[in-house]
Amino acid sequence: MTARIITDSCSDITQDEAKRLGIIVVPAYVHFGDKSFRDGVDMSCDEFYDKLLTSPVHPSTAAPSPGEFAKVYEQAAQETHEIVSIHVTSKHSAMYDSALAGKEMVEKKGCQIEVIDSKGVTMWQGLVVMAAAQAAHNGYTLRQIVKKTYDTIDRLHALALLDTFKYAVKGGRLGKAVSAVESFLNVKPLIALRDGEVVPVGMARSRCKGLSRLREFLQSKRQAENIAIVHSTTADEARSLADFARSVFPNIMPLISRLGPALGVHGGPGAIAAIVQEAT
Repeated sequence: MTARIITDSCSDITQDEAKRLGIIVVPAYVHFGDKSFRDGVDMSCDEFYDKLLTSPVHPSTAAPSPGEFAKVYEQAAQETHEIVSIHVTSKHSAMYDSALAGKEMVEKKGCQIEVIDSKGVTMWQGLVVMAAAQAAHNGYTLRQIVKKTYDTIDRLHALALLDTFKYAVKGGRLGKAVSAVESFLNVKPLIALRDGEVVPVGMARSRCKGLSRLREFLQSKRQAENIAIVHSTTADEARSLADFARSVFPNIMPLISRLGPALGVHGGPGAIAAIVQEAT
């Protein structure tokens, strides 16, 4: 039987790609006060960002419970005896631990489950998941899929431009001192991923210069196998950056995805990122 690939909605994989590759996506939760929404199910991205800008209460996020993961694993186990479950970095979410606990609830029932920390967020995680799904589609064994997954993680690089650190600070992802510096200097923050941590790596004097830094980042990669562009509210900028990536790497069609609610809580409106999977 072909192994099944499971992930969470922090991967920001489009519904079309998930359907094409047979990926099961478990939604995270977004809470506005006492109201809860399943990421990608109960609220569209447009609705979320509108609410983020207008709600007096800053939203919070939560991982699905171990029981929810166990239920998904049990359903998948009706079709296969091998599952690879790939999740958002454990440095910033309880998702990985919840998936591990869910695994313990069902593994004794004869299904082998591998739970993997992608060491990333959004389409960094998404590219890892898609590589695993493609390997499963090609008939790889569980061990080969796991190897492919870790190999993909090792070849990923990401750079993101935020319009403000305000949302990351409100969500507890960055310290208030960082936000104070940004506000005082009126600059645009740049962030990257390092060993699963989202870290500030610089400031741009304007959004235009920040987008130039993203283009420089793409140009700095000599060879690429896959490229993803993610945005929260600036579709035109995302398409323009994807076109630039295509000019640098003519053989690659960059994927464009939307920063979903679970991560949009921290990235906020105006966030845009480039993720590159280097070729071997």
